[in-house]
Amino acid sequence: MARMLAFRKAQEEDGPLVHTWMNEEHVHPFWQLNLPWAAFQPHFHRALHDPHQTLYIGFMDGAAMSYWEAYWVKGDVVEDYYDPSPFDQGIHLLIGEKDFLGHGYALPLLKTMVRYQFRHQDTTKVVAEPDIRNEKMIHVFQACGFKPVEPITLPDKEALLMFCERGEFERRWKDEAFIRI
Repeated sequence: MARMLAFRKAQEEDGPLVHTWMNEEHVHPFWQLNLPWAAFQPHFHRALHDPHQTLYIGFMDGAAMSYWEAYWVKGDVVEDYYDPSPFDQGIHLLIGEKDFLGHGYALPLLKTMVRYQFRHQDTTKVVAEPDIRNEKMIHVFQACGFKPVEPITLPDKEALLMFCERGEFERRWKDEAFIRI
């Protein structure tokens, strides 16, 4: 059965939901944002208004279930770890709702968002830097077309820098007109 995927830009009123997800056992070891609401709320507000990124809530069949940060590498800490092109983009994601874990949804969701990022004609690379301990997400990124570059030490984590080149992504998924789950 095909499932309906949708994304919308996050809003201030999504803060409590994202806060709940940040406190989930499968999320907080990697995001490290399991803060009290009084500390998380200003963090989320700043993230929403950061001009170099756009936050999204992901839905499956109308149910909010994931959180995304699509960002421009220029202006992000990761730009110090390689020589970025002006239109390189990056992606962060989490599946917040436990009922959606373990069903193979992460890859189709990631493909959908990366395809959306490549709609910007000048973007030729999408970057990811998952926590080096997060083997499941590293596997999902690789299945999507991301290639490991090197381990890097970011201010908040040990990460694996990964690149998804437009050409490789389009070759890998050229015959896939619609993403089905």
